Amino acid sequence: MQEIILAIIAGLIVGFVFALIKLPIPAPPALPGIMGIVGIYLGYKLYEMVWPMIMK
Repeated sequence: MQEIILAIIAGLIVGFVFALIKLPIPAPPALPGIMGIVGIYLGYKLYEMVWPMIMK
């Protein structure tokens, strides 16, 4: 849980700094883009779970 809170705080700081110096955010600006990132993460985790079962 602490990692999640620290990641949110880091994201808030980075977002604030990017807005302060008038740069575009370094993340997808729309929900579909964010869901794509979530999909990549879930696919990676699925691979980590399934691949060891296949290689037995």
